[in-house]
Amino acid sequence: MPIRFYNTLTNRLEDFNSVEPNVVRMYSCGPTVYDFAHIGNFRSFLFADLIRRFLEVQGYDVDHVMNITDVGHMTEDHLADGGGEDKMELAAQRLKEDKKSGKVPDGAIENPDDPYQVAQYFTDAFLGDARKLGLKIAFEYPEKIPHATNHIEDMQLMIAELLKNGHAYVGADQAVYYSVESFPNYGKLSGNSLDQLREGSGGRVEQKDQSNKKHPGDFLLWKPDQSHIMKWDSPWGTGYPGWHIECSVMAKKLLGRDVIDIHTGGEDLIFPHHECEIAQSCGTSGEESFARFWMHARFLLVEGEKMSKSKGNFFTVRDVLSGKVTGRDVHPAVLRYELLRSHYRSNMNFTEKGLRDSAGAVRKLTELNARLEEQTGGEAAQIDNSYPVVAEFLQALSDDLNISGALGCLFTWISQKPDNPHEALAALRIINKILDVAPMEHAQELADSEEASDAGGLDIKGLCQGIDAARANKDYAKADELRDQLQDAGYEVRNSPEGTVATKQLA
Repeated sequence: MPIRFYNTLTNRLEDFNSVEPNVVRMYSCGPTVYDFAHIGNFRSFLFADLIRRFLEVQGYDVDHVMNITDVGHMTEDHLADGGGEDKMELAAQRLKEDKKSGKVPDGAIENPDDPYQVAQYFTDAFLGDARKLGLKIAFEYPEKIPHATNHIEDMQLMIAELLKNGHAYVGADQAVYYSVESFPNYGKLSGNSLDQLREGSGGRVEQKDQSNKKHPGDFLLWKPDQSHIMKWDSPWGTGYPGWHIECSVMAKKLLGRDVIDIHTGGEDLIFPHHECEIAQSCGTSGEESFARFWMHARFLLVEGEKMSKSKGNFFTVRDVLSGKVTGRDVHPAVLRYELLRSHYRSNMNFTEKGLRDSAGAVRKLTELNARLEEQTGGEAAQIDNSYPVVAEFLQALSDDLNISGALGCLFTWISQKPDNPHEALAALRIINKILDVAPMEHAQELADSEEASDAGGLDIKGLCQGIDAARANKDYAKADELRDQLQDAGYEVRNSPEGTVATKQLA
C-alpha cells in the first residue's frame, strides 16, 4: 500500500519513497536541556517515534537521530537571528538558586556554575522521561542523540565552507552571518519572502540594529563573545555557534547524507529554525533540498488554553505521571497513548477527561493482551501485515498517520471478539510494535490485579474476597465499606464471574 505524508515544504500530501530503498534517514529536533521537557515537547517527540515505528513495521530500516541542544539557543528564538539570553546560562542561574533553597536534591548536580553539569542533569531527566514513554531513540543515547557541544569543530568546518561558497560573511561586529539573499529558495518552507523579512516579518526579524548585517533576515552562524558561559576558539574569535548551524551539522554528520528522507519537529520550528537549516545545508552541499519530507506537529493546548506557568496549566511529563493533573499517579502507557491519539496536524487539547479516556483504552488493550497470552500460552500464529485488522491499521497510518482511523479499526476489531486467540495475539503484537502500550516494551509493567497487596500494604485479594463474603451474607454496608477502601486507594472495583476484581487505576 502506498504511504502518503503531508510535506510542509510543498504544502501537500505526497507519496513517500526513501532516497535509498528500504532505508529511511530521519532527523528530529530534540530538547534544549535547560529545564524538564513538558508534554508539548513530548507530543512532538512521540510523533517522530510514531513515524519511526510505523515505517519499521512496514519493513524500513530507520536510521533516526535526535539532537541535544546545550549551547546557542537563545530565549528570543522566534527571531531568525536569535536574541535575549542563552537558555543554558539562565538554567545555570536558576539551578544555582534552586540548589541554595534545597529544590535540587543533594548530589543531583555538584556545581550549577558548570553549564556541562547543568546540561547533563537535564539530559538525564529527559532520557528518563523519554524511556518511560517508550521513545525508541532514548535507548540509543549517546550514539543517536548527539550533544551540540561535541560537534563544535564540525560546525566551524561548515561555517568555513559557507564563507568559501559565498553564502556567509563576517559582519561589522565580527560575527559570521548567513546571507539569505545568496540562497534563492530561502523562505520556501515558511512562506516568508525576503521582502517580508526586510520589513520585519511580523516581529520574526529584529529591526533595532541592522548595521552589522547586509540584510535584516541574515542570521548568526558564529558569535565572538569572550564573556559567554560556553565558548570556543575559532578563526572568527572566541565565542559560540548560532543555534541553527548545530542541527545542519549533526544531521549530516550522523546520518551521512546531504539529503535525508524526513525531518521532524514542532510547528514553532518551521521559522526560523528549519528554514535556516535548509539554507545552511544546501549552501554547503549544493543540493536543492536538505530533507525530502518536512513534517511538523501542531501545538498542544491544556483544557483549551495555551500552556503557561502563570495559568498553572504548564505540565512536565513528571508532573503528569506523579498525579499533578488527576490527583493520582498516571501510568506512562496512558500518557503515551494520550499524546499519540490525536492527529499530528491538528492542535491537541490535553484534558483530565482525555487522560481518563486513554486510561480506559490502555486498560482494554492490556487486558486483551493478558487474556490472549493466557489462552495461547504465549504461542502466537504466523501472520503478516496482510492480516485484516493489521492491514486496516497500517492502511490508516499510511494516510498521513491517520491515528484516529487506525485506533478506530483496532477497537472495532476488539469489540467483535476475535475467535482465533493465536491469530489475535499475533495481530496485537504487530500493532503494539507501533503503539507500545499493551504492555509497554520498556516502561514499568501495569499493576497486577492478582497481587496480594499494594505498595500501601492493603490486602487487595483479601478485600475482594471480603466484599464477596459480605454480599453472600447480605451485609451490603460492609461490602460498600470494603469497596470504598479499595477505591480510595486508587483501585477500580468490578464484578466478574470469578468474583470481585480490583485493578489499579491507570489515571
